Amino acid sequence: MRQPTTIVYLAVDDFLPPGGRPILGFEEFVATLEHAAVPSVWLTSRTRLQLDEPRRKLGHSHPFVTEEGCGVFLPEDYFHLRPQSATSRSGKPGKATTTRIGRFTCIPVAEQQPASAEALESISAETGVAVVPLRSLSPRELAQNLGLPPREAELARQRDFDELFFFAGASPLDIEGFRAAAADQKVQIRPRGVLFSLAIGASLSRCVRELSQLYDRALRSHALSIGISAAGGQNELPAVLDRHVLLTPGGMEEEDTVRASSSLRLQSMTFHGRETWTHILARITNSRA
Repeated sequence: MRQPTTIVYLAVDDFLPPGGRPILGFEEFVATLEHAAVPSVWLTSRTRLQLDEPRRKLGHSHPFVTEEGCGVFLPEDYFHLRPQSATSRSGKPGKATTTRIGRFTCIPVAEQQPASAEALESISAETGVAVVPLRSLSPRELAQNLGLPPREAELARQRDFDELFFFAGASPLDIEGFRAAAADQKVQIRPRGVLFSLAIGASLSRCVRELSQLYDRALRSHALSIGISAAGGQNELPAVLDRHVLLTPGGMEEEDTVRASSSLRLQSMTFHGRETWTHILARITNSRA
């Protein structure tokens, strides 16, 4: 790994549609970062398997975070050092800092499957609220519910950490009771459109902190961290990064604001068109100077 001075954390879901083409300018943006030796860490709600093809097509060779903060995946020999001992959610040192998943070294932040599947069944039985996990659907039903081609839908089903499901005939009061029972057990229920995700211990901010610490140890200095996400998603990013670029679907003029609680700089702009990505590259270049 070459010596970078900046690490870019990209929340890619809004810029890289499942099974589709990247939005205009994004592919060139990623290639330019790679050429400039600026690592881009991809952040996604998708699975490890769903990222295989887009990472290959765009030549992405850096770490990535899957399932909305469930785990950090490191390519083979990316860091030539051992990760430091992680801290468990109870505040005590964790027993295992990494695990092997597929061809990657993984820092698991959330509990791995089948823990989420078992928790979903347990909470459903406790509350009497019927749920339908995606793993129980036929391939045709799966594709219809996800609105994806069959192959992409199957990759979305094969999850390493969280469990996707929908409620079966539940009233709003039933759903509220289900979510309350989950919260009592420290289980996270997160909306995903018409679906829900159940995870145990997921934390995007912790994933970013773990990875930032690895970069700092490998580089023996602190690299500036810049996050890029679309409005409405990844709200944890600004609190754990040095800078954050917030993109909106259209119409908003660029503006700079300063949060009262910190010196974090936020920029907002439209993300349609090559001009936006060229502008962000200029910001990153100026930040490194």
